[in-house]
Amino acid sequence: MAVEIVTFGCRLNAAESDAMREAAEAAGHRDATVVNTCAVTSEAVRQGRKAVIRAARDRPGTPIVVTGCASQVARDRFAGLPGVSAILENGRKAESATWRDLRLPAAPAALAPLRTETENGRTRGLVPVQTGCDHRCTFCIIPFGRGPSRSVPSAEAVRHVRRLVAGGAREVVLTGVDMTGWGADLSGTPRLGMLVRDILREVPDLPRLRLSSIDSVEADDDLLRALAEEARLMPHLHLSLQAGDDLVLKRMKRRHSRADAIAFCRAVRRLRPDTVFGADLIAGFPTETEEMFRRSLDLVAECGLTHLHVFPFSARPGTPAARMPAVPAPAVKERAARLRAAGNAAFRRHLESEVGRTLSVLTERGGIGRAESYTAVRFARAVPAGEIRPVRIAGHDGRHLLAA
Repeated sequence: MAVEIVTFGCRLNAAESDAMREAAEAAGHRDATVVNTCAVTSEAVRQGRKAVIRAARDRPGTPIVVTGCASQVARDRFAGLPGVSAILENGRKAESATWRDLRLPAAPAALAPLRTETENGRTRGLVPVQTGCDHRCTFCIIPFGRGPSRSVPSAEAVRHVRRLVAGGAREVVLTGVDMTGWGADLSGTPRLGMLVRDILREVPDLPRLRLSSIDSVEADDDLLRALAEEARLMPHLHLSLQAGDDLVLKRMKRRHSRADAIAFCRAVRRLRPDTVFGADLIAGFPTETEEMFRRSLDLVAECGLTHLHVFPFSARPGTPAARMPAVPAPAVKERAARLRAAGNAAFRRHLESEVGRTLSVLTERGGIGRAESYTAVRFARAVPAGEIRPVRIAGHDGRHLLAA
C-alpha cells in the first residue's frame, strides 16, 4: 500500500504533501496515513482532528503521522488521539532525513485505500518557494506553526519547475506563506520579481506561471513589470487584504491602508488590464463596527475583486486579537454572509463579462479547464487533460464558464 495523505489548508501545504509522499516512500514507508493540518481557523483545527479520528476508524492499526500548523500550535489536541504514531516538526516534514529516521509500527495487511485530496499533478504543479513569516498580524497563528520566513534559492526553484515541466506540467503555481517576502533571507536580498523572471527565462518550455496569495504592499517593481511584459505570467492575483477599514487594519497590524489596496489594484490594471483579483477578507474582527465593516464590503467594488475567500473571525488562543473586545457571534456570521453575497455577485458579473469571448484554457480531468484568470471552464464533453486551447464561451452556470 502507498502512503496516504490528507491535506488541509493552503497550496503550500498541498505542495509539501507531494514532497512528503515522495520522501516517505523513498524511505521505505508503505503503509501509513499522514494528516497535514492547518491552523488558520479553529474550524481548520477541528477538521484536522476529525481526519485523524476518521483515519483511525477506517484504517485500524495503520500508523498515523500528523504534521502541519495545527499540530504545532495545538499539539496536545492531536498527541493523544487514537492511532497517532508521530507528530512531525512542520519545518522538517518534507525532508528526506525526517522520513529515513522515522520508525513506525507495522500496519495490518489488505487495508482499504483512504481518499486523498491532491492537486492535478499532470497539468498543474505546485512549487513552494517560501515558508514561514516575519510579520505578526494580531489575528494570525501561522508564524507560530511555521517559524520565521525562509526562502528557496532561485536556482533550486528553477530546477523544481524544470522537473515538473519535464513531467508534463503545463502550469506551475508558486506558493508560500508570505510569498512577497521571498528573498529577504537570501544573499543580496533579491525580490519576488527576480524569481519570476528567472523561472520564465530559464524554463522557456513552461507555458504558464501563476502566483498564489501575495501581500500587495510588498510587491516589487520588477514583479509589476513582469505582469505587464510576460504573457506567460497569468493575470490573476490573490491579495491578502483582510479588511477595508484603516483602524481595523491597524488593529490587525497590517502594513497597508485601504487607499494602498485600491491604488495597487488600479496600478496593476493599468499595466495588465485583464488582471482578475481575488482576496482574503475577515468579517467581524474584534472592535469592528457596522460602519467599519461596510468599508470592507465596499472594497469589493472599489478594488474590483472577483474571487473572495471570506473568513468569519476566529479567535486563535495566544494571539493579541484573541484578547480584544469581540464582536457578537451572530453579527460575525451575518457580516460574513453579506461579504460572501457581495463576492458571489461580483463573481457572477465576471462570468457574464466573459460570455462571447474566446479564452485560452488549460484542460484538466473531469471535463474542466482553467482560463488564464483561473476561472473554471466546463466542457460539454470529456476533453484530454493538459492541452491549452482557445475556447469560445457560450454562457455560465453561476460557478463555471461554459464552453461552446
